[in-house]
Amino acid sequence: MMHAQTITDPGEEIKISFGYNFTDDSGEESDGIDNCHGIKLHRANNSFSCLSGAALSGNATLANTNICNGLFGAEILPALDSPTSFRRIPSSQSFSRLDLLSSSLQSNLSILSCSPSSPSALHDDESFSWRSTSAPRSEGFLNATEFKIAGGAAGEDRVQAVCSEENGSLFCGIYDGFNGRDAADFLAGTLYETIGNYLNLLDWEMEQESGKLSDHLGFCGTLHDAVQDDRSSIKVKDTSGNINQGSYVDCSAKVEKSCDSFKKKVLKSLELALLQAENDFLYMVEQEMDDRPDLVSIGCCVLVVFLQGKNMYVLNLGDSRAVLATHSDVVSISKDEVLQAVQLTVSHNVEDESERTRLLKDHPDDPSTIVAGKVKGRLKVTRALGVGYLKKKTMNDALMGILRIRNLISPPYVSVQPHMTVHEISSSDQFVVLGSDGLFDFFSNDEVVKLVHSYILCHPSGDPAKYLVEQLVMRAADCAGFSMEELMSIPAGRRRKYHDDITVIVINLGMNKRTSKASTYQ
Repeated sequence: MMHAQTITDPGEEIKISFGYNFTDDSGEESDGIDNCHGIKLHRANNSFSCLSGAALSGNATLANTNICNGLFGAEILPALDSPTSFRRIPSSQSFSRLDLLSSSLQSNLSILSCSPSSPSALHDDESFSWRSTSAPRSEGFLNATEFKIAGGAAGEDRVQAVCSEENGSLFCGIYDGFNGRDAADFLAGTLYETIGNYLNLLDWEMEQESGKLSDHLGFCGTLHDAVQDDRSSIKVKDTSGNINQGSYVDCSAKVEKSCDSFKKKVLKSLELALLQAENDFLYMVEQEMDDRPDLVSIGCCVLVVFLQGKNMYVLNLGDSRAVLATHSDVVSISKDEVLQAVQLTVSHNVEDESERTRLLKDHPDDPSTIVAGKVKGRLKVTRALGVGYLKKKTMNDALMGILRIRNLISPPYVSVQPHMTVHEISSSDQFVVLGSDGLFDFFSNDEVVKLVHSYILCHPSGDPAKYLVEQLVMRAADCAGFSMEELMSIPAGRRRKYHDDITVIVINLGMNKRTSKASTYQ
């Protein structure tokens, strides 16, 4: 079921406002069912219930015009964006628009576009690219008959949400662009399909291996749900009909080992997709930097959350965050109980001691690696997609005058290695908040969880993400000595002085029935 809503804030036209509720065939919320072996998931295997969204920007930025010969701005992104409601898109038309890119980008990608000689070839050579034109197709993972998609841009940020009722999956992406919107636009137009291609490859690999594993893992696979629900009740009989506890222990161990291996492979697929996006984007920049030298300074922080069954896969690059709200006591849950805030991501910036130490260690011969609290005096984040001038001397040389870094001794200075984790959702987990750094400029993790929790208790059918943004605007206005109305009347661009672009996603994890909304606001 989909719903649309119109929201008007003083002095600001809401550019994105969409809503979505996930229901199973009976109209009831579905319980998530983990299935690490069965890649072909079913409609009931979801662990989320609904999404809604809106947009609020602090920056003012023009939509790109030249990226990939203008095709992103002209065709690809408008075809994918749905700023006022979730809409259905057949899978054959959803993310298959890379054929619209310039022929030079298609034929001269910095990574090859061909099939591997073996399933392991991709992992042996990470420069290999699995393109949509050659990937084996199947019904698993992100492939489905149709999707529901919403998203759009606000300032330099982009938000994207893709739901599939068919396989019970949810993909959310927050792309926090800086120095321009081109990198965020590029990710919004390509990353989901790229991830799908790599997951399709993993699906294919698993299918090839299934015959070899069926003899000793097939029986374990049929026991998997029971193993998760109640280990003590399972009794395995041997060929003579006698109960064999040892067989159960051995079977359970194989299931757990196989599940762990599977999750690692999914995370690896997400990582490879991000690395391909980086290579593709930087190749495009190299082709166009003579006409648009500003492209070499444009970058993007990336936060991706992929929910499938009980598993929540999280990838982040930069300083956006995913914060899980969970109960310490799953038996007794009261209104007075305080939820625990668990950060699932790592903030990649120079303020993080481990990141700062790593960066200095990687560049021992450069005394100006960190200047004035920034990488080479230019950038606070230590990991990001794009920003080619901090990664390649040729791109730095494309800049003129004071924009060029004079002492680029040992690039790359900004890494594209993401932090990744997988969290198995339990009945104690209530919701997860995804946010760009603009949210956490004003609120701590604990404050975010407390605000969302208190709002949901009072407004079970409300929009906690919108509430978070409103609370942030109120705090920003108070810090600046304005009323909320006065701050919102300041045009985007000038308002950046008081707050950044803000993107917030609140997802109810659906394993419980205490809340009924998941929402997205920028």
